[in-house]
Amino acid sequence: MLPDLSLYVHIPWCIQKCPYCDFNSHAVKDSLPEDHYIDVLLQDLSADIEFFKIDRKLNSIFIGGGTPSLFSPEALAKLLTGIKQQLAYNAAIEITLEANPGTFESHKFAEFKDLGINRLSIGVQSFDDVALKKLGRVHSSKEACKAIEIAQKVGFKNFNLDLMFGLPAQTKAKHLADIRQALAFQAPHLSLYQLTLEPNTYFYKYPPKLPQDELIFTMQQTQQELLAANGYENYEISAYAQDNAQAMHNLNYWKFGDYLGIGAGAHGKISLELPNKIYRTCKPKHPTTYLTNFAAEINPIVTQSLPLEFLMNQLRLNSGFYSTEYKNLTGLSLQTLEPELSNAIQMGLIMHRNGKYACSEQGWLFLDNLLEKFIY
Repeated sequence: MLPDLSLYVHIPWCIQKCPYCDFNSHAVKDSLPEDHYIDVLLQDLSADIEFFKIDRKLNSIFIGGGTPSLFSPEALAKLLTGIKQQLAYNAAIEITLEANPGTFESHKFAEFKDLGINRLSIGVQSFDDVALKKLGRVHSSKEACKAIEIAQKVGFKNFNLDLMFGLPAQTKAKHLADIRQALAFQAPHLSLYQLTLEPNTYFYKYPPKLPQDELIFTMQQTQQELLAANGYENYEISAYAQDNAQAMHNLNYWKFGDYLGIGAGAHGKISLELPNKIYRTCKPKHPTTYLTNFAAEINPIVTQSLPLEFLMNQLRLNSGFYSTEYKNLTGLSLQTLEPELSNAIQMGLIMHRNGKYACSEQGWLFLDNLLEKFIY
């Protein structure tokens, strides 16, 4: 039995490039090539379906970027219509659109909902105007609040707010103020990311002064306690959700499911036969190149690397995994994780209870070090 199937669609343009961003995004210089890009996306999808002989229903679609909410509702309607003509949907499909809280984008939220998009991921990052300016964001705190209100008013019951912590000059009090503002909106899902200085970014070249590690660790502990007290489960390292509001699309990644990736720089993972025919795909990164030739680079995941590939995803979840899930998703026996798995249990980094394996609190804190044990 093959894993569930999702679709990721990458739209790479933004109003401007944020100084911390290492995603494949490009500032808009002239007009957006909406029609041309949508046409190529649908050709890209068709090529993947034909190459891999896909005959499975989609559980989720995630339209990310960049800032895909820059595209018009008409362009996104053409995209979603074209996708549905090529792939069947499961009845409870989740369709997420990443959205900027800027005024231009938020006024399109009602039209996005009418297209069948049933989840928004709103890139707030902070409700502090000083912090937003330092992060190079093009929206204000007032615009962020207004965007969330618009999303709720037009009927989005399922939405995520992206927030960051460990920001330049950020105090514990300012971070908690961001969390409390998000709680005031009763957001069903929150993603909380620590600001890191990634290579090939402006911040990496010209690093701002960030809070000390001890303060950042305190921020993280305090946010976990506050959100738990308000009914949010920290179900993944950076993700918090109220009941039944976990991100289906992201869960599919973390559970080592399959996903098609279309668009400039998009990645995919497709299983044809376990364990020897699991493939990674990658599309040309630059939009201009992609629009000229979207042909994917396709590489098999070698069997020897499957244990690490699986654990890199599954151990991000607090729910962990059963031995049967490992076998069903990789085609390998649990013995292929030994003796490293038993050693990690003895060290208190992984817990084994009722047949399930999951990170301990210590294991979560040092996940990178834990995963190094499984590099063969």
